[in-house]
Amino acid sequence: MTETSTAPFSHLAASAQALIADALDSYTRLPPDCPPQLAEAIRYSLLAPGKRLRPLLVLMAAEACGGNCEAALPAACAVEMVHAYSLIHDDLPCMDDDDMRRGRPTCHKAFGEALAVLAGDALLTLAFEILAREVRPARVAADCCLELARAAGPAALVGGQADDLDGTSGVTDVARLESIHRRKTGAMIQVSIRLGAMIARGSRRQRSALEKYSQAVGLAFQIVDDLLDVGGDEKALGKRAGKDAERGKLTFPGLLGVDESRGRAEQLISEALAALKSLGPQAEGLEALARAVLERNH
Repeated sequence: MTETSTAPFSHLAASAQALIADALDSYTRLPPDCPPQLAEAIRYSLLAPGKRLRPLLVLMAAEACGGNCEAALPAACAVEMVHAYSLIHDDLPCMDDDDMRRGRPTCHKAFGEALAVLAGDALLTLAFEILAREVRPARVAADCCLELARAAGPAALVGGQADDLDGTSGVTDVARLESIHRRKTGAMIQVSIRLGAMIARGSRRQRSALEKYSQAVGLAFQIVDDLLDVGGDEKALGKRAGKDAERGKLTFPGLLGVDESRGRAEQLISEALAALKSLGPQAEGLEALARAVLERNH
């Protein structure tokens, strides 16, 4: 990104990222009955430097609906915990077999495979504990638990990963590839937006606009991720580039080529920005975030 393009998003996101970091730290100061090494593995993975895209989406969606960021903070942290759990498990040798994540050894490299699995399990369950305990009123908390469970479940995040592991090498249809990634990547981006809107009591019109935005941004994020795997800088990425091609995984650049993939991502971001127009200046953060997704280098 150029300084000009990143400055607005960096400015808008800075205070929210600080809130998220403090809350994640607080929520993972675990009771004495949690084994110290397990607690360390949980915090190692969850508090690692990262973009915090999904929790930012929760807070910014709440703001776009006229809500309060503080009220949406527990849901933002819950989403990030589910995301962190998915990364821990995806990195395992039996899955994507990655040694580096966010510029340092993956959880199983630092703590062993068994403890990594348990750290992921703990983060997944802790996410729902936080939603149930912290979100108010209780009816909204229950609805948030339902939405997050669906997004993280067998027909969405987990199902998308299963299809990805099953091998996209035989996929020749763009629609099929999009289906996999709308679940594996897009589902958690979409639910982040939904939770923020639910907590802010967004209107039907607001939720409809945000749903269109989240679908477009979620797929654009994956396309850009694929492009970075082809031509990204490993130091900036914090992980090994080119691994998808090495494993024979089909990606958007592999199916469409780099130029067409880039064009598709740009079109999706244009659609996302168009969806926000009816929300007015309250959606400024989401607009800046969409532009940042397109221009990211890690």
